[in-house]
Amino acid sequence: MSTIGKAIRLERILDRKTRRTVIVPMDHGISVGPISGLIDMPATVDMVAEGGANAVLGHMGLPLHGHRGYGRDIGLIVHLSASSSLGPDPNHKVLVTTVEDAIRIGADAVSIHVNVGAEDEAEMLHDLGRTARTCDLWGMPLIAMMYPRGPKVRSEHGVEYVKLAARIGSELGADIVKTNYTGSPDTFREVVKGCNVPVVIAGGPKMDTERELLQMVYDSIQVGGAGVAFGRNVFQAENPTLLVRKLCSIVHKGYTPKEADELAL
Repeated sequence: MSTIGKAIRLERILDRKTRRTVIVPMDHGISVGPISGLIDMPATVDMVAEGGANAVLGHMGLPLHGHRGYGRDIGLIVHLSASSSLGPDPNHKVLVTTVEDAIRIGADAVSIHVNVGAEDEAEMLHDLGRTARTCDLWGMPLIAMMYPRGPKVRSEHGVEYVKLAARIGSELGADIVKTNYTGSPDTFREVVKGCNVPVVIAGGPKMDTERELLQMVYDSIQVGGAGVAFGRNVFQAENPTLLVRKLCSIVHKGYTPKEADELAL
């Protein structure tokens, strides 16, 4: 029965036809505070929902303060781990919410953050493995944010590090892995082929142009990527609704970056 429950919930996150997704993370309030775009959370959720995003992702404060905005339906992913920029080691993510908490408030999935290569990697891997087993028990989909960060990591976008981080996520039981784009379709193909579950790309720091962002999305999809999980690049955009519509046109409709960039509200 848990497998059936997980499949039903995954349909709220992954498009039934394309098996891809457009997720907008809004979990930045704990790490960096009330930044631009996340002051009025319900309004921001409403804008990205109007653009067609499959889901938003955030901590318990997101659903408790009205993640459905003004009534538009959108998938909800509750983030389970956190750290702040003021802590002694911001790379050390700890569990702050349980799977059961997420179930009680009606989440469609949960997510957890692991920095592979960090000083406290062992604790984060332990949390990922235990959380995955709990998710299996309750039929709750798990998104693992797998980032290579630590003393041995020469580049957080290097394919040798990213494909290891992604594979660890799938090995420990994640249903979807979110990780960095490696800079080119050829290298990202290695990440996708080496991971046993759908891989979505992170947006990272806000990019200079939307066209640059759209090209990255297109390139990742062409080699098997399963979509995007973009935060600041979306909610700090000049028009978040339009940008999400452009992203969805590439991820779900096969538009080129040029075709997507020509879309208007």
